[in-house]
Amino acid sequence: MRRRFRRSSGSPEELNITAFMNLMVILVPFLLITAVFSRITILELNLPPAAAGGESAKKNLQLEVIVRKNALELNDQNGRFYKRFDNKGNTYDLAALSQYLQQIKARLPDKSDASILLEEDISYDTLVKVMDTVRASGGAELFPDISIGDAPAAGAATKKKGG
Repeated sequence: MRRRFRRSSGSPEELNITAFMNLMVILVPFLLITAVFSRITILELNLPPAAAGGESAKKNLQLEVIVRKNALELNDQNGRFYKRFDNKGNTYDLAALSQYLQQIKARLPDKSDASILLEEDISYDTLVKVMDTVRASGGAELFPDISIGDAPAAGAATKKKGG
């Protein structure tokens, strides 16, 4: 037996892509609806200003919020110690910090910058909460121009306070 091959005429058959197009018409909107759209927020930060000596440096208040493992400290870069806010349980007392910052802002309405200094092993979540507290409180803008840096050793604040 011989096999007979049938030769096709010169033109190929058309592909039926109707089923594939129907699948795409359903699949694309479904994927767009179920996609997770992430929102990226960028916080603008500044480097802490260089220590400028002289009389003008002592007149300008450079507010520092030092985030320690067991407390928040509010200092001036020039060595003045303002207040310490001990933790309540395992959480920082951000409400007390906010209230005190509001008092400072009432005395210095033109002041808009502050530094946040962190000890090692402070979580990013804590940094963001402290930044939000320093930036604004109850819709009122406090110190929106924030710089971040490393906290001095715990004994350094005591030495500054005493001397």
